[in-house]
Amino acid sequence: MTAPQAIDPTILPRLDPEYVAFHNEYVAHEVPPHTLPWDPAIRKRTTVPGSAELLQVGSIQDYELSHCKVRVFTPEGVPPPDGWPAYVWYHGGGWTLGNIDTENAFCSRLCKGAKCVVASPDYRLAPEDPYPAAVEDSFETLQWIFEKGKSLLGVDPTRLACGGSSAGGNLAAIISMQVAELNPPIPLKLAQLIVPVTDNTALHTEDRYPSWKENANTVWLNTGRMLWFRNFYIPNEADRTKWDNSPIFAPDELLAKSPKTWIAVMELDILRDEGLAYGKRLKKVGVPVSHKVYAKAPHQILAMDGMTSPMTT
Repeated sequence: MTAPQAIDPTILPRLDPEYVAFHNEYVAHEVPPHTLPWDPAIRKRTTVPGSAELLQVGSIQDYELSHCKVRVFTPEGVPPPDGWPAYVWYHGGGWTLGNIDTENAFCSRLCKGAKCVVASPDYRLAPEDPYPAAVEDSFETLQWIFEKGKSLLGVDPTRLACGGSSAGGNLAAIISMQVAELNPPIPLKLAQLIVPVTDNTALHTEDRYPSWKENANTVWLNTGRMLWFRNFYIPNEADRTKWDNSPIFAPDELLAKSPKTWIAVMELDILRDEGLAYGKRLKKVGVPVSHKVYAKAPHQILAMDGMTSPMTT
């Protein structure tokens, strides 16, 4: 009997052999959630297997915002004279899966390694709370860090950054422009977009992004799963071209307000080319951009930080 997530024969020779071994042991026999009837209990399953262990940091504390909690990781030791730098991290999961717990290990690594406060919101999820709920909660989190971080968390509000993975990368791109539109704007030093969704109109039948065809049957995030996420999060198709849903459609004058940006994409990811296209648009309007393509890797590889070496840029 074929395993539910067996590697497609056309994809197999293109994958890193170490990933293939891991996939066959831990992923292949898991039934993919998009093939099951919707049940919120699906969220209790491991979002991405292979994550690292939680590292010890100075403190981990939850705070209540208007519609969600935010978890704050504070480094050990004495903060710098002007306060800790701060990083807002948005978890992945297609705006449908994931929660405040699923990327704790990554947040603790970031907190400890970069010696910064890390805040990660438990933003509302589809299908119960579709677009724009996740955007609203993500924006509130960054605004809260800017306004309350100094007095409440010992944060330096002039040293802020944001980032996220997949759907979280989508949110980070959007929020980095939203906060630049405020009067006065919230200054961000950096946005890190890891395997971001930048165009929610992309389809595997289009030639705009060859990776959608090339990697249609790849492991983990194939087209079926991606469209399942999209249909839950954005049931109204007219919303999919709005820039706070698909940031690649942001007007030039707004896009130019984005902070310095780093984009990571995976060679065997359907989202690869839309992430690279977003980087080209940023560069065209004068935003400093760097990117890295991870060879022989599928969409979720950087979330498997327990199985991979430290991420380099």
